[in-house]
Amino acid sequence: MNHKIITISRQYGSGGRIIGKKLADKLGVPFYDNELINLAAEKTGLSKDCFKEAENVSTGNLLLSLTTLTPTVDSYGLPLNEKIFLVQSQVIKEVAEQGSCVIVGRSADYVLAENPNCINVFIHAELEDRVKRATELYKLDAKNVEAAVLKTDKKRAGYYNYFTGQKWGKLENYDLSINTSKISLDDVVDILKSYVEKR
Repeated sequence: MNHKIITISRQYGSGGRIIGKKLADKLGVPFYDNELINLAAEKTGLSKDCFKEAENVSTGNLLLSLTTLTPTVDSYGLPLNEKIFLVQSQVIKEVAEQGSCVIVGRSADYVLAENPNCINVFIHAELEDRVKRATELYKLDAKNVEAAVLKTDKKRAGYYNYFTGQKWGKLENYDLSINTSKISLDDVVDILKSYVEKR
């Protein structure tokens, strides 16, 4: 396979992360999700919690102190969440340069927009199916699971929209958009593998 980077954006509970991991395994390429947080944390000396928390905010209301920055991270007067986005973007570009890989989330489709080797995928599903998956696989509290699913999507959309200036989930931003309510996750993996190999 030629150098290909597959980015996967996904609604919460749609199975996007599972698909990404299985696709990476089938293609025999590295898989990056939380691994990107680890790499970015190592690069800056910031805690992993800083990066996880930054994804939950969009417009500078991050409740973290700039004093947590190490001297190796220049502030440039930016809010911490914006600084974190820039560092994470740099890490995404670095792993993309190293060779083929699958990257889940982190606005990677936008970060790698100028990369001709990029294939951008959006995974979505009906709310009922996402709630079911979140309850069964992610073990969320059944009473509040629908609210949690919708809240997570709202956070992802806010983060993406704020940092990219684009609309999260808009079809024009992706090469493929697949509804996992209509087809099994394994079949989605096979479709994506075929698409990647034909590109």
